[in-house]
Amino acid sequence: MTATLVYLGRFLVLILGYAIASLAASLFLNVLLFSAINPRPEETLPVVVGSMVFSVPFFALFVAYFAFIPAVPAMLLGEILGKRDWLFYALAGAVVAAVVIGMLTGMAETGQDFVSDPGFALAIIGSGLFGGMAYWLVAGRSAGRWREAIAREPTSPAP
Repeated sequence: MTATLVYLGRFLVLILGYAIASLAASLFLNVLLFSAINPRPEETLPVVVGSMVFSVPFFALFVAYFAFIPAVPAMLLGEILGKRDWLFYALAGAVVAAVVIGMLTGMAETGQDFVSDPGFALAIIGSGLFGGMAYWLVAGRSAGRWREAIAREPTSPAP
């Protein structure tokens, strides 16, 4: 296998890991929002199904949009250093979430500064932790192994 294919394959794994992490962070936030709604028992199943089918993927788009730029250095750092432990990715997800909170601080134009609410900040950081662990499950456990695949590649003799 050529080095180009190894790089391309790893890039696809990173993108898949980021997509799964965004979905996991969105799921975490939807579960928190569902607990705040407190529906009646007969409404619970339709609310949960509607949330899982529509809200989680839709909200994951926003999570992925806001967290992409801060997440790229964390993903690259994990790849370059070959970090394969879940704690690194969970803490990296929390740091990415804190950066997103900092980015959202200047965006409130309505006069309601929801970002300064400690509950909101903890929910975002919790979703970052959850997303970081989901990223570890998909891409973080094999971080840095692409170097081993390239090192094992036999060199072809020069003509």
